[in-house]
Amino acid sequence: MPSILAFAASTRNGSFNQSALEVAAEGARDAGASVTLLSLKDYPLPLFDQDLEAADGLPANVLALRKLFAAHHALLIAVPEYNGFFPPLYKNTLDWLSRPAPEDSPAPFANKTAAVISASPGGLGGVRGLPHAKLLLQNLGILVLPQSHAVASAHDVFSSPDFPSSRHATSLKSIGQALAQTTTTLRNLKY
Repeated sequence: MPSILAFAASTRNGSFNQSALEVAAEGARDAGASVTLLSLKDYPLPLFDQDLEAADGLPANVLALRKLFAAHHALLIAVPEYNGFFPPLYKNTLDWLSRPAPEDSPAPFANKTAAVISASPGGLGGVRGLPHAKLLLQNLGILVLPQSHAVASAHDVFSSPDFPSSRHATSLKSIGQALAQTTTTLRNLKY
């Protein structure tokens, strides 16, 4: 059974990306995956600064996140779009996690697969930021699924009584399912 770490790169109460993430996570669970929902709000980090790193080493929350990431086979990430790009929280978290760590600290990105989704009150749903978010993960050596989904007009979509049967819910669940299935297939390959 694949284990998936799911998080939104937003800490806002009532985040549309958190809502999208929970639906995609449901799809992953339906496909047999174990899903851990992570809130980055529980792991605050300073802005990445090599002087700070040199003076104090890696923050305790970085070391804790490294263990969480390493303990899972895949990442399911909901990434908001800020001015056509991913938010600073996303980049800052991954920058800290990519730093060299003590030998006893596990590698957070090794042999990982990932899927990325987005939601926005805007008309494009965050679609402009998704390629950038995927590229950053690929640069870290993560195999990123090509499919993604952006929920436009998220304030209307998630408040609609028809949401559970909408194309958005179906697509989000299918991304979670695809991540679980792909991760399972790759983990079963014999080299």
